[in-house]
Amino acid sequence: MYARQSRPAGSRGPSRTPHLLEMNRTALRVCVLLLAGLGRAAAGQEYEHNEDNAPHSQERGPSDSHWSYEDLGQWDKHFPACAGTMQSPININTETTIFSPQLRPIQLSGYSLPASQMLTLKNNGHTVVLKLPESLAIVGGYAQQYRAVQLHLHWGSPSSPGSEHTVDHKRFAGELHVVHYNTKYQNFEAAMTRPDGLAVLGVFLEVGRRENPYYQQILEHLPSIQGEDDEVYVPGFNIAGLLPDNLHLYFHYNGSLTTPPCHESVKWTVFNQTVMLSKEQMSILVSSLQTDDNSPLMNNFRPDQSLHRRWVLASFEPSSSRERQVPAAGHTSSFHAGDVLAVLFGVLFAITMLAFLLYVYKNRSQNARLDSPTKSKVIYTAATAENTA
Repeated sequence: MYARQSRPAGSRGPSRTPHLLEMNRTALRVCVLLLAGLGRAAAGQEYEHNEDNAPHSQERGPSDSHWSYEDLGQWDKHFPACAGTMQSPININTETTIFSPQLRPIQLSGYSLPASQMLTLKNNGHTVVLKLPESLAIVGGYAQQYRAVQLHLHWGSPSSPGSEHTVDHKRFAGELHVVHYNTKYQNFEAAMTRPDGLAVLGVFLEVGRRENPYYQQILEHLPSIQGEDDEVYVPGFNIAGLLPDNLHLYFHYNGSLTTPPCHESVKWTVFNQTVMLSKEQMSILVSSLQTDDNSPLMNNFRPDQSLHRRWVLASFEPSSSRERQVPAAGHTSSFHAGDVLAVLFGVLFAITMLAFLLYVYKNRSQNARLDSPTKSKVIYTAATAENTA
């Protein structure tokens, strides 16, 4: 036989409240430590990114440092960004480009300069650079406005082509780059380390039958700047004449500077239409300048870099791209390390908070069942001889 014994009034059995509070404090401490650790990781990554991408002078097309096209394999040892996953130039494979109707025609402002406005033309040992006034700007085709900084050229040798970008592995005779920076930043140096900091217009050069009067405004002065750091003043002219007539047709992708420090901050526009120079003009371009050791300045182009799952968009429909899915404008398939960290941060935080809330809910439910007034607060024990009949 069993007897039922009642607890003294007000007694609730062994209390779970201190234990629950301690467990809750522990869970909160875990959350705080997790968030702090992720915050330190993000800060450290940003610091390393800034250290690796310290700005350099734009004059050496567009950076100033001791590097050459003869030691391409050494670039990343001194400039770690050169080993990144969003490097330029690339081969543009028209079989895999994606038509994007969101890409609008490139619109320019202030590109026609009067002859009275003198411009500086310089041999910086890597290329020929024409400094441009900031009155030149891209005002259409990009989400923001970009101001011009300079333009420069890349070429091969008398016997081989030297464009930086290639199309279906075809290399062109040369390539013009017009460099701009985003007006949301104070200057070129501040913009060149930002993901949306720079916009470069790329133009392929080919050999044709006629002299190009616009390029002649540059080429006729090259004999005056044969040595490294030589410079000369040239009269202003219509800079837009250096570009194709059709600014509607182009390829677009996110990439980098093609010279050290290789910042991955360039939104590239590479025009589909080429520009023609005469054979004589191309010969002047590839044979007039010298490097710092007085050797001919030739083959000043970087080889194609891996695409690493980036999208290359086209403002027109290549024959093979019509059935491919069009991504949202301005997006690429490559995430920056900060984007990945932000996603990881959010997921871990959500999982931690969900586990914490479930734990609190479970313990409160158990406590509520123990404290419920509908339950008898009794303990059953075996009867002794004194309370048996």
